[in-house]
Amino acid sequence: MSHNVLLLPGDYIGQEIIPEAEKVLAVVATRFGLDIRTERGLIGGAAVDAEGFPLPASTLEKARAADAVLLGAVGGPAYDNLDRDLRPEKGLLRIRSELGLFGNLRPAIMYPQLVDASSLKPELVSGLDILIVRELTGGIYFGQPRGIREREDGEREGFNTYIYSESEIRRIARLAFEMARKRNGRVCSVDKANVLEATVLWREVVTELAQDYPDVELEHMYVDNAAMQLVRAPKQFDVMVTGNMFGDILSDAAAMLTGSIGMLPSASLNEKGEGIYEPCHGSAPDIAGQDKANPLAMILSVAMMLRYSLDCAAGADAIEAAVGTVLDQGLRTPDIASDGCQPVGTVAMGDAVVAALNAQVNDNE
Repeated sequence: MSHNVLLLPGDYIGQEIIPEAEKVLAVVATRFGLDIRTERGLIGGAAVDAEGFPLPASTLEKARAADAVLLGAVGGPAYDNLDRDLRPEKGLLRIRSELGLFGNLRPAIMYPQLVDASSLKPELVSGLDILIVRELTGGIYFGQPRGIREREDGEREGFNTYIYSESEIRRIARLAFEMARKRNGRVCSVDKANVLEATVLWREVVTELAQDYPDVELEHMYVDNAAMQLVRAPKQFDVMVTGNMFGDILSDAAAMLTGSIGMLPSASLNEKGEGIYEPCHGSAPDIAGQDKANPLAMILSVAMMLRYSLDCAAGADAIEAAVGTVLDQGLRTPDIASDGCQPVGTVAMGDAVVAALNAQVNDNE
């Protein structure tokens, strides 16, 4: 069976980390007998530069035909003064919406080799393994009406609409419960039901759905408390499920518990299991073109793609083991560097993962 994978490098370091992911994918495809066909497309600022829009029709067409999409990063200061509808981030939001990618999976995993890179004490983060399930196509980022208007007194005001339907809440909560069943059987639903009616409904629907999962323990937590608990005692969490805006903030906070956002992948899935796979970090224009970017989050996103969209869990396991191997070897890009490590650049880190994958084959022969 063949699989079509669309590569969207995007902007700045996205152009550097996608090639590293591509060469890792090629090794895994050969080793596990996968027929993977790749093609490239434009998104974000690169698409604005080439075609005048952050998501060209040709890219959307390719994405709809693909089994999965690997995306680097979008955005940067060069595009900050564009009209809002032309900014790179609009392309990302639109492709998520057009493909129905309602469920964002963001793992925050503490690699034992990087415990000292965390800003928290080792005893707080050692063994950390959290999965944040973020609703991605609803909530305040997509709700209407929205805009900036002038009042009768001449003062301007900005307004957005925080809105969720029962079906949207139930869909993302079900994904969280299913994920918890494969992990440690605990879900923490994060809301602000003490002040926001939209999240009163969120809590009610999640509680109702929990009756279908008697084997999963459900806890509710206000978002401000959840943020505090992430830095106070993060290992209390297994699966966290929340709306678009809260998930955006909490997942970045959880990412930094692990020492570097450059280590963390993500998956954005639709109901068919198709998805976009991308690192949690941004386009990092300050280090673009300097061979400093950490490609491991991008490479680990390939592992998530193999697991969730291409039905090759063995390939995903092999990549994750190879990443562990290169960390054991002391190889570090600048974002995770520490005393006594071996500094490497983007390309060298990708090459090291490929070498570790090939060594697995030799060890098994």
